Amino acid sequence: MSTTALPGLSPSAEGFTELDVHFARLLHELAAKSGPELVLAAALTSRRRTEGHTCLLLPSVAGRPLHECGVEAGSETGATLLPPLDSWTAALKASGVVGAPGEFAPLILDTANRLYLHRYWTHEQHLAAALRHRIPLRISNPGGAHATATILERLFPPADGGPDWQKLAAWMALTRPLTVITGGPGTGKTRTVVWLLAALLEANQPHPLEIAVCAPTGKAAARIAESIERARTDLPCSDALKSQLPAAATTLHRLLGSIPNSPAFRHNADNPLSADVVVVDEASMVDLALMTRLIQALRPGTRLILVGDKDQLASVEAGNVLGELCGRTESRRYSASLAAEVGTRLGIELSASEVDSSQSTPGLSDCIVELRRNWRFGTAAGLSELSRAVNAGRAGDTLRHLTSATGSWHPLPSVAQLRAELRAPVLAAFGPASRERDPLAALKAVEHFRILAAVRRGPYGVESLNAVCEGILREGGFVSGTGIWYAGRPVLITRNEPELRLFNGDIGICLPDSAGELRVYFPDASGGARALLPARLPEHETVYAMTVHKSQGSELDRVLMILPERDSPLLTRELIYTGITRARSGVEVWSDPAILRAAVERRVERASGLHDALWR
Repeated sequence: MSTTALPGLSPSAEGFTELDVHFARLLHELAAKSGPELVLAAALTSRRRTEGHTCLLLPSVAGRPLHECGVEAGSETGATLLPPLDSWTAALKASGVVGAPGEFAPLILDTANRLYLHRYWTHEQHLAAALRHRIPLRISNPGGAHATATILERLFPPADGGPDWQKLAAWMALTRPLTVITGGPGTGKTRTVVWLLAALLEANQPHPLEIAVCAPTGKAAARIAESIERARTDLPCSDALKSQLPAAATTLHRLLGSIPNSPAFRHNADNPLSADVVVVDEASMVDLALMTRLIQALRPGTRLILVGDKDQLASVEAGNVLGELCGRTESRRYSASLAAEVGTRLGIELSASEVDSSQSTPGLSDCIVELRRNWRFGTAAGLSELSRAVNAGRAGDTLRHLTSATGSWHPLPSVAQLRAELRAPVLAAFGPASRERDPLAALKAVEHFRILAAVRRGPYGVESLNAVCEGILREGGFVSGTGIWYAGRPVLITRNEPELRLFNGDIGICLPDSAGELRVYFPDASGGARALLPARLPEHETVYAMTVHKSQGSELDRVLMILPERDSPLLTRELIYTGITRARSGVEVWSDPAILRAAVERRVERASGLHDALWR
């Protein structure tokens, strides 16, 4: 990467990608007045986007050494200091390529000195405006408020132990065009969704509702569809009503209609979705750009229900929409008008600490419910306690829970010992799956256990761990042949291919067909499995091990999470929390205790203006 002739960037600067440098060079050439202030700001803003931020918060980096931003400036120039804030913003405003909010320019600098790529500033403004527009709106059901409350009383009978948050979530979904349901593992998010959908269908009789259920990945979509199917039988309503519940779920990309080789979708503001209700599960994984595309594709009267765990890792792409939407728990209180409404209609009494008595008009808080009661018991309850300790940043309690019966901590093996330590769990978990010949049984078998890693590269990264696992299985006689394709190889799709109905995150398994030819099987919408030739697959990789980021939307019986040997800003409590909450019954963590402690005590902070745009 050459940075020659770019003021402020050394030719040997490390940490910027070629895209960062090319963008900085383009603005340097377009600017009426350029210098190191513009070049550094452009390169850093581009780099921040790839790190998940929607903007560069200038006050957080102004006057600091460049290497504190993860960029090594190069030995020949020594330590590069970023400009002081006042002179930096003055130079940017004078450049001719940095505009104020509402102006058309490559970079946008707002009043809080957040510097955006124009596209992300536009996404943020459009999303915030669309969400704010929905806050005060109300939707009437054919039978009216009394009939709606009666339906909820039957589906959600009175329970002890404080407010019924599930019933409150259902009331919001029935009466408002925006509902956000968040909660940790075991708090009943999926059950709440199924029950409120049944209530919606009943409240709107005799008018049918078109309901679309979606998720960011194929795996997450399949899981929510399975959960709806399981919950359907327990619903206290007629079979005719149960039959109207959605039988399948889809990915967000499929719902919006991906256009090959284009960032656009078939459904947009000019061609909106026909659905009356759109449910998005695992909403924490949805990035800013995709969430903006979704809300632009909704008709004004369409109910949007976002479901997810706000404490999980945010999306891989830029933005932390669910986290910003949910705001800060300590400042998120309901309006007096909502408290009176649910008290009268549902008999739900909210405590004084949960109500802002000075707020009489509806606010964003009136669209959000955090499910708090955990319904899991036994081992699963122990995992819930572990996840709460991680989420609260209590490193000591985390280690204590991991050494209890519900979890297990293991010191990180040396690189030389890693293969030997992995041999027993790998053979026990993946050996039987490699000899399974029924596609559905094999697909189910590979979901029992998975290794999760924090990083892709290095001796404890996904690439190395997958190679080690494959080697162990070969030595154990479970893998034959020398090619990359063999019976039992699990694969993860890493690029969307709409024409094949394959999307990033889908997992399949390679097995011989009835003629002995290798095929890769994926779950299909009907509950069966469909086969594809290996050569037809889009980009993919072996998936004995996967990154914690890629595991979002998965639910596994057991998880082995392996942290790297060195501390890193990538190791955060959100990453640890997301990894351990993939497990239903058991989790094991291999790590240096000091690194695990540092990770639990470190929080993800993504620069964004969405929180302020929504809450202030």
